[in-house]
Amino acid sequence: MSFTSSRRIDFPMVDLAGIAYYPRFWDLAHRFFEESWEFTCDMHYNEILNKHRIGFPLVHSEATFHNPLKYGDTAFCELSIIDIGNSSIKWYYEISNQNQELCWSATQTTVCTSMDSIKEKISVPDWMRTNLSKILQK
Repeated sequence: MSFTSSRRIDFPMVDLAGIAYYPRFWDLAHRFFEESWEFTCDMHYNEILNKHRIGFPLVHSEATFHNPLKYGDTAFCELSIIDIGNSSIKWYYEISNQNQELCWSATQTTVCTSMDSIKEKISVPDWMRTNLSKILQK
């Protein structure tokens, strides 16, 4: 199973050619990432950061641009998890347009850290691992 969501491509997201400016894909990915926590763990990502004091900074990203997203398009995201390690999570994104054309795909690795010491890796808590498994590729 994967987490799915969508967002409209608005004017501030595009360049002079009328297509999504490439850094916006990472912004979209992060917005979908944040939203996915409500689906998997039944809480806003803000609660993960501030109540549980756990963060997931991005440490590696590989992306492929397949087709442009244009002003007025709707970006549909399918987000799944490839692997949950001891202290890292590998995420897989596919962003398509309203015509079901794949526009961007990416594999991103985040590391589980303490918000009190951001450089300190910590183990992904068992409760979180169980909930995140909802979108783990099998």
